[in-house]
Amino acid sequence: MDSGHGHLVRGRGRKRTAPRRGGFGSRGNLGEGPENPHDADACREAALCLLDAAPRSSGEMFERLERKGYAGSTIADVVNGLIRSGLIDDEQYARSMVRYCLSRHLGERGTVREMMGRGVARSLASRVASEAAEDGEFVESAYELGRVVARRTQGMEREKRLRRLWSAGSRKGHDPSLIRQVAADLFRAGDDDDM
Repeated sequence: MDSGHGHLVRGRGRKRTAPRRGGFGSRGNLGEGPENPHDADACREAALCLLDAAPRSSGEMFERLERKGYAGSTIADVVNGLIRSGLIDDEQYARSMVRYCLSRHLGERGTVREMMGRGVARSLASRVASEAAEDGEFVESAYELGRVVARRTQGMEREKRLRRLWSAGSRKGHDPSLIRQVAADLFRAGDDDDM
């Protein structure tokens, strides 16, 4: 995206090819674009409908409106207007995404990846995730993931339990050294008690 569009952030190098499951617009655009791709009022109305369904980052909003068939310059004007009015706030959105990712036991890397997939600029995603990491949030997330894996693998061989932990930790984007620490603390040899 052209960087001359004010505050609009589009932090992705890839396009989503399929809509998210269960999200607004999961039926796609049904093959019909707007009558006039430069109609700012229609574009603004579409944006407000999207915001009514769920909060959005500026990047995700831009992508959604682009998929609906609106012109890039019209989208940029509309999204920048929504930013100025406070209806889109990428910083606030990113911080809420961190809380959401922590509730799903994601690690720092997984959280950044998730935010970028939702249109948050890499720099903002990295900064807010780094702040959460400094507060120890991802350590607690890794231990909670470890406790979940421990409960689900109760009664299995220790090596199999450890493989499950490593697999889950990798998928969730946790740092390997943190998963090693969780494994040492929660999966001690000969300790098969509930975690």
